[in-house]
Amino acid sequence: MIKDFSKIETFLMVVREKNFSRASKKLGISQPAVTQQMKLLEDYLNCKIIERKKNGIKLTKAGEEFLKVATKLERGVHSFEKEVIRIMNKELTFIIGSSFTIGNYILPLYVNEIKEAINNDVMIQVDVTSVVLEKLLDRAIDLVLIESPIFLDGIIYREWLNDELVLFSNSPLPKYVSLDRLKEYRWIFREEGSHTKKVITEAFDEVGIDCDSFNIISTASSSTTVKQTILKADKDQTPTVSIISKYVIQDELDSGLLYCSKIRDLKLKRVLYIAYLKDRKHESFVESVVNLLMK
Repeated sequence: MIKDFSKIETFLMVVREKNFSRASKKLGISQPAVTQQMKLLEDYLNCKIIERKKNGIKLTKAGEEFLKVATKLERGVHSFEKEVIRIMNKELTFIIGSSFTIGNYILPLYVNEIKEAINNDVMIQVDVTSVVLEKLLDRAIDLVLIESPIFLDGIIYREWLNDELVLFSNSPLPKYVSLDRLKEYRWIFREEGSHTKKVITEAFDEVGIDCDSFNIISTASSSTTVKQTILKADKDQTPTVSIISKYVIQDELDSGLLYCSKIRDLKLKRVLYIAYLKDRKHESFVESVVNLLMK
């Protein structure tokens, strides 16, 4: 008898992603673990249900029949979880830890939906990645949203959102800026050690540019400080610019207070992650919040 739903969950993710590697990233487990779970499932069923192809996977006839059963079971599990939450009507505060950019500018977009999904209050604790992950391990936080995973035992990491970093200023910028124009600007940079600075530095290193060669007039310890510094910069001088998550400045872009641009030949994107404890992945509240965020 299949003792838990994890193998069926893995099977469904493999089918949806049509690829073992992509499924492993979505599930937050290694590809060998996905392969092992599929083998255990096939051993239990005593038949082949998935064939791996060069361009993905293909279900066998038995696999197609099993998919129908697994999909029904998944719907039943989700319905069961909703009923459990309704019956419990448990009063608690679900605590989400996050890095600064996510906690201040992205997570607030989801808070009301999360509260409705679990029918309980939500609290956001913002801190550096190492601190929120430590609190997660200590069970002082229920779930974590971060920009750069520090891989620790006992934690599942799942890719969540794609975050775009953009060049921005309080002065109009062209839609695209060439690399050779960057040294003409006055720059505000994040402090050494921040994940944003790391992503930016690595991107420029790939095209052979040293960030220290820019006209850096100051550094800042947070995205909010960077944004406020640019907002108050003198528009009569050479444009003052920085690079920041587009989420941070979206309201100012919409209102015309700030302008953004893309840098030609420079890839400035990063993946944001959801992290939670492995032994809590099937808890109703944790799973409900994860499912909501992933959708």
